[in-house]
Amino acid sequence: MSKTLVSYKRHRFPRELIAHAVWLSFRFPLSFRLVEEMLLERGIVVSYKTIRRWSLKFGAEYVRSLRRKRAKRGDLWHLDEIRVVIGGHIHWLWRAVDQDGYILDEILQRRRNTKAAKRKLRLSVRHLSHKELNNRAENSHLPLRKRERIMQRFRSPGGCQRFVSVFSVVRNLFVPPAANANALTRHIHRLQAFAQWKTVTILAA
Repeated sequence: MSKTLVSYKRHRFPRELIAHAVWLSFRFPLSFRLVEEMLLERGIVVSYKTIRRWSLKFGAEYVRSLRRKRAKRGDLWHLDEIRVVIGGHIHWLWRAVDQDGYILDEILQRRRNTKAAKRKLRLSVRHLSHKELNNRAENSHLPLRKRERIMQRFRSPGGCQRFVSVFSVVRNLFVPPAANANALTRHIHRLQAFAQWKTVTILAA
């Protein structure tokens, strides 16, 4: 039996519950209060503030392990940006998306600077501007926009960067590739994703 690198010491709730709450928070467009309600329906009493703390702490720890285990991504990518309002100020979130719709990297800027964004991303794969890639990049923004509305916008640049770094890795893990995804391949992909999530977040059998 292999052990997770994540430590749950001094947490009174089971690790399975913590991991499930964090998964719900990042995988679906749910507020922390809605996650609290979903857990209450199962007879589990935990406040939304605790769920938020779990998401901040364990989300980052899970992502570090998931990034070490992630599969090889596509060899082409498209750079796209979305405007994010934080504290009344406009910021630019740059996202590199490959041909399968996976998010390779993201950076947040106060001032829009394409060249600086490309330098900071430092991706080893080839950049390509193509209509299909551009459409996939734009489609990848939709789940993030839904979550942004639920959160009533981000409160700080650091909070935005921390959230998207976890959100995108979790989405990459569970969402099948855009191409050739029939019902069976989607089912297999998600079963594999759950197995990897379990390996990272709790004890793997």
